[in-house]
Amino acid sequence: MDEFKGKTAVVTGGASGIGRAMADRFATAGMNIVIGDVEPAALEKVLGEFKAAGVKAVGLRTDVSKEADVKALADKTLEAFGGAHIVCNNAGVGISGFAWEISDEDWRWVMGVNLWGVIYGIRHFVPIMIKGGEGHIVNTASMAGLTTGPGMSPYFVTKHGVVALSEAIHQELMMAQANIGVSVLCPAWVNTRIGESDRNRPGGPVDETTLDPVRQAMQTAIRGALSEGLSPDEVAEMVFQAVVNKTFYILPHAHWKDLIQERMENIIHQRTPVPREFRMK
Repeated sequence: MDEFKGKTAVVTGGASGIGRAMADRFATAGMNIVIGDVEPAALEKVLGEFKAAGVKAVGLRTDVSKEADVKALADKTLEAFGGAHIVCNNAGVGISGFAWEISDEDWRWVMGVNLWGVIYGIRHFVPIMIKGGEGHIVNTASMAGLTTGPGMSPYFVTKHGVVALSEAIHQELMMAQANIGVSVLCPAWVNTRIGESDRNRPGGPVDETTLDPVRQAMQTAIRGALSEGLSPDEVAEMVFQAVVNKTFYILPHAHWKDLIQERMENIIHQRTPVPREFRMK
């Protein structure tokens, strides 16, 4: 896409972090904005700010793990603006711990938001975009979708799924001769509140005083890395340019490419992966 003014961008998880920054960037380009977010107060705040700035924007409380919510967001988009041109399946959560200790409920929560949320977004927005004749999908994955590591198995599993799904639908849309681009966003550390995403966990926030020392250390390390990460605005600008240039893989942290290469070479040469902190020099 190279014309944005008067068209419509939909962003899930759009009331904070990378999602909010993407919504801001598309609004700056003159687009109508549709926000889906699970936090009502944050949603109302961002809609109020858009209204004050003269941006045409609507929103809906959306739990992307529930198909009915995503369908309702698509219906609201059509009602408000008649179509969708950019759809950012961005909502995401994470939780730390060893895979065998994470509860079924937490596995389902992360899988529901990070992977099923993207699946539902594709299911309900792609037909709208095909009917409209043009569009671009941005799926938020992570460097965790191109590499692996210990301590956040559900997150890695879902983000690898988002990368694979993005690659597949890109090819399917080409086969269908649909004028719809696809990008998959794979950042490393970005200064957002994803380290506190358990604030929206169905069972409530994790009581960190009950965590074992290893998991406490994981939480501390993750939040420290996030606080020193790229700004969401920097990432949003990269996303915007990817839409303009029809770039599929968006890799904001270029210096992490060696880790992607290392993983690919491990696969090709059938080398056994080891935790990064224990890697041989």
